[in-house]
Amino acid sequence: MIPVFDGHNDFLLRLFLNAGDRAAIWDGSRGGGHLDLPRMKTGGFAGGFFAIFLPPAAETGNAADFDRMMANPPYDLPLPPALDLAAAQPMALAMAGHLMWMERASGGAFRVCRSAAEVQAAMAEGVIAGIMHMEGAEAIGTDLDALHVWHAAGLRSIGPVWSRPTAFGHGVPFRYPSSPDTGPGLTEAGKALVRECDALGIMIDLSHLNEKGFDDVARISGKPLVATHSNAHAVTPSARNLTDRQLDAIRDSGGMVGLNFAAAFLRPDGRRDPDVGWDPVLRHLDHLVARLGEDHVGLGSDFDGAVVPAPIGDVTGLPALLGAMRAHGYDEALIAKIAHRNWLALLGRSWGA
Repeated sequence: MIPVFDGHNDFLLRLFLNAGDRAAIWDGSRGGGHLDLPRMKTGGFAGGFFAIFLPPAAETGNAADFDRMMANPPYDLPLPPALDLAAAQPMALAMAGHLMWMERASGGAFRVCRSAAEVQAAMAEGVIAGIMHMEGAEAIGTDLDALHVWHAAGLRSIGPVWSRPTAFGHGVPFRYPSSPDTGPGLTEAGKALVRECDALGIMIDLSHLNEKGFDDVARISGKPLVATHSNAHAVTPSARNLTDRQLDAIRDSGGMVGLNFAAAFLRPDGRRDPDVGWDPVLRHLDHLVARLGEDHVGLGSDFDGAVVPAPIGDVTGLPALLGAMRAHGYDEALIAKIAHRNWLALLGRSWGA
């Protein structure tokens, strides 16, 4: 089985929302969702970025409304209000605690990693490698003191925004059809955040930034540009997907894009509907490989944070995805690059050894 390194999942949110049942979720006895330890092993999930994503402080709509809207494009979903620092920090700390607990509860099967060498070593030992990621920087104040605390705790990747605004910048809304050029770029605090992350060795994730924010990061950062879970706008014209110009900038920086499994960002019609076969998945992969090159494309599932195609289903569907690539004509070397080798090389370029 070819191991898979995953650019993004929201498993920590699932644990946070069901904290009393976290042991049953982790060991698979509760069922549901996309991830747990036994299914990771079955699916060849060898490691990935585990996101600290903070749920909205107040809902601007309910899930049924959003499902209805995204089932009938065009749509433009209202964004939740900004989340203040006082509300964000306790939730983020709780999610980081869940990540550390996973290591303790795994019996040696899961390890939190803080360097490219640690990721490589864990995978070589057959231990699942987890990297702490922050999806939206609401838990960090504009003085950036907390960034250093989080780095010391293991934070190695951060998106300045989810889709709602923060003190650091503006995200793209869930809008179809739409360009990602949806508002202003990074704030001065956001620009300072990028510089400090470069200095500390924290990767900047571009996946939810709007186009002007993307361009600000590209101007400021000296590191490879990375979108951990994004797709091709040329195939699916969602605001969340990357234009060819953005893909070219990522390629030229030596960066990386992880294919997002979310059906709404895969389907050309923009619908959040899991009734979709392999064709849209492979069309996005073909476009990303053609535009970025074989060394700059990986997977960024968004497991436990998205509606994924029925043929994937959950993490145990990863071998079927690799099989679909094989049947599509991808050779074993390219499949291995997309599955894990490109991510491992990117970590080395971003963080050093």
